Amino acid sequence: MSSNKLSVTMIKSKFGRLPSHQACLHGLGLKKINQTVEVLNTPENRGMINKISYMLKVEEK
Repeated sequence: MSSNKLSVTMIKSKFGRLPSHQACLHGLGLKKINQTVEVLNTPENRGMINKISYMLKVEEK
């Protein structure tokens, strides 16, 4: 892990998704499509990102 922050953008809607996937979005602080947040590159955040990777665009900062 070379960087300590990740830029995460939601690219698909949360509606119709599993409750656990919606909870991951909430945990990352994402509420709207095309919203971007910066999160720390921790194992907990990485796990949430991996679980819903089909809904996100991730860039290292």
